Amino acid sequence: MAELIRTLADHIDDVNSCSFSDSLLATCSLDKTIRVYSLEDFKEVSFSPLRGHTYAVHCCCFSPSQTVLASCSTDGNTILWNMCNGQMLASLEQPSGSPVRVCRFSPSSMYLASGAADGSLVLWNVSLLKCHRSGLVKDGSLVACAFSPGGNIIITGSSCGDLTAWDENMRCLYNDKAHDLGVTCCDFSSQPVTDSRGSECYQMASCGQDNEIRIWLMSYRPEKGFDMRCKLTLSGHSAPVLSCAFSSDGETIVSGSVDKSVIIFGAKNGCMLNILTHHNRYVTACALAPNQPLLATGSMDKTVTIWKLGQTSHSPATRIKRKTELHIESWTEDDVRSWLANESLAEVEEHFSANNIDGKELLGLTKDILHHDLKIESLGLRNKILRKIEELKSKMKSSSNIPDEFLCPITCEIMMDPVIASDGYSYERKAIENWISMKRTSPMTNLPLENLLLTPNRTLKMALNRWLDCRSEETVNLISL
Repeated sequence: MAELIRTLADHIDDVNSCSFSDSLLATCSLDKTIRVYSLEDFKEVSFSPLRGHTYAVHCCCFSPSQTVLASCSTDGNTILWNMCNGQMLASLEQPSGSPVRVCRFSPSSMYLASGAADGSLVLWNVSLLKCHRSGLVKDGSLVACAFSPGGNIIITGSSCGDLTAWDENMRCLYNDKAHDLGVTCCDFSSQPVTDSRGSECYQMASCGQDNEIRIWLMSYRPEKGFDMRCKLTLSGHSAPVLSCAFSSDGETIVSGSVDKSVIIFGAKNGCMLNILTHHNRYVTACALAPNQPLLATGSMDKTVTIWKLGQTSHSPATRIKRKTELHIESWTEDDVRSWLANESLAEVEEHFSANNIDGKELLGLTKDILHHDLKIESLGLRNKILRKIEELKSKMKSSSNIPDEFLCPITCEIMMDPVIASDGYSYERKAIENWISMKRTSPMTNLPLENLLLTPNRTLKMALNRWLDCRSEETVNLISL
């Protein structure tokens, strides 16, 4: 799934942060510099490195407009750089003079947030180069910050473990403990999701010193207030997690850790998709490119590695299968069109597109809607569509009834060749073999495996085969009806 394509070794001290634009990669370091690379050949651009900070640079980020890069430092300043020529546009001094640990642009590029070691958060007006608003957390240093995709919420994370939500006027909406021993990073997915209550909300990932990544569901409407709750807790690292980032499509989360590894998780179910173990010291930074399948990871080994990510699915059929196993209600209009093509119903795609049919509306279609609203004249075609929808509903119901013991803890998929590892847990053979080839710890406990012996779990295999046979009979009976 991931192929190492380049190692950048230009920094002479720990790498602290990485950030992508559509055409550039920026990295910063304890060596006081920011380096900027072209994504065409991963060579430094003519104006790199950027020098202006007098102490370690902790964070760098591109503005959404991609014309400006911000960097912040122990020297108490946040510097704005022109990405056309590398010129310094402004140096914004934290009012308290405290070391600045994190900086982030708002989605509109209008504001820049800077969080400092004394717990102060400053919201800068970028065009005026003036402080717009400021706030202060009650405990700890600010080490993490992220804007919601709509820009109306700012989330900060502190070294004491709290996550704090602020509105655009810097009023505190929420504050609670999220990670024992401290938060280290947080990042929003740009893609909205629908929660179990049917409400649209955003996902945010946070990670911390407790070795875990948490995915939060978050919504804010002035009339209903702010709501934030934990959706998933992702375990897999055996040491503090220092960085996390969502992919632009919201499908995956990448994390880097003190255990020297990078893990790629599926965002919807928390399954581990890949483990990368190239760095030989702490992984301090990870970033995903917005429009290319590229991952950058930075480390205390002074290097930045560039990975090319493979597709997790290559055809509409595979993509639809994965979506079906999750929630058809969350299908987009494109997903519905892909499903139609896969079911040999491409002739009605235009009717569905014209009526903006997504997953939720697909499940509610009736003969009358197909005939009168979607203008599908053929009775046989309408019946075929409804039959396919019923099959979808049946698959959705069946997939929700899979016994947990038949699912591999690593892939979260039904096991075909279950084996027992020395930790006492059962896994799909290929999945656990891939795991122990990279790290010899238990996927379930994070403790070292006593040995690498894998014993076929014949009892589980027999039970699994009986269950699959029963499912096949039920499917045959359903079709015959």
